[in-house]
Amino acid sequence: MPTVLTAAQTRFLRGQAHDLKAMLQIGGKGLTDAVVAEVELALEHHELIKIKVAAADREARDAMMADLAQRAGAALVQRIGHTAVLYRQSTEKRQIVLPRA
Repeated sequence: MPTVLTAAQTRFLRGQAHDLKAMLQIGGKGLTDAVVAEVELALEHHELIKIKVAAADREARDAMMADLAQRAGAALVQRIGHTAVLYRQSTEKRQIVLPRA
């Protein structure tokens, strides 16, 4: 089930993600099950992550980012160039408290 965010929550998360470094990079093999599993693990641990996608075509890159967010059950907070920011609330320990809607 994908995470749905309000405009205020999206703005808040974009501010939180500003200083983050990209922790994962999707390369030439594209979006594999192993990549999705790694993204899910990173989201469970960090809740908010940046990912770099190395696809030359803009439409393919955007589709890959949206597909990754959907498969991981995360919200696509921001997409700038080759970088995407994903958010999903942790089930074990919640670290980020979102503003109310």
